[in-house]
Amino acid sequence: MSTTPNSGSAPIIIIDLQTGMFDGVADPPLHGAERLVERVTTIMDWARRNRRRIAFIRHDGPSGDPLAPGEPGWAVWPALGQADDEPTFSKSVGDAFSNPDLGRWIEEQGAPEVVLLGAQTDFCVAATVKGALSNDLKVTVISDAHSTLDQPDEPAAAIINRYNAQFAEAGVNLVTTDRFIQGVA
Repeated sequence: MSTTPNSGSAPIIIIDLQTGMFDGVADPPLHGAERLVERVTTIMDWARRNRRRIAFIRHDGPSGDPLAPGEPGWAVWPALGQADDEPTFSKSVGDAFSNPDLGRWIEEQGAPEVVLLGAQTDFCVAATVKGALSNDLKVTVISDAHSTLDQPDEPAAAIINRYNAQFAEAGVNLVTTDRFIQGVA
């Protein structure tokens, strides 16, 4: 596991941390939801102090889905405190790079790397890691700042560990929240 990202200007991409992932209305909250929010807001605070750009990814589910546009679960989770100058890029599939506006925005940042965190580890985070790599970007994943839900045959913590190992095997730079902040700030 690495301790720092490769690029000092890599933007922070926060994937699908929407109200429906935390409020418990349609699904249980994400595994370790409170700690996840603490880690994400810690990274956001660090990024703002260090003039690192932040973008949010919002999943647009189909009609009737708790994450469908306009549904109560659709909005970015308010506890994160998204700033007005932090863009939101919508998507309707797992890979955030399916929205070409995200790719253009990253290109405008002039960084050859992205820092990814969010939800769900085994769906949209994994798909976005693949999308970033296929766009020839270096990828850092904050290993303790992404989460998912328990599955019938595997608890969320095991899923997170398994995907962290897969990310590392794919050449992703893995770093904890504390190491990221200490190694870069």
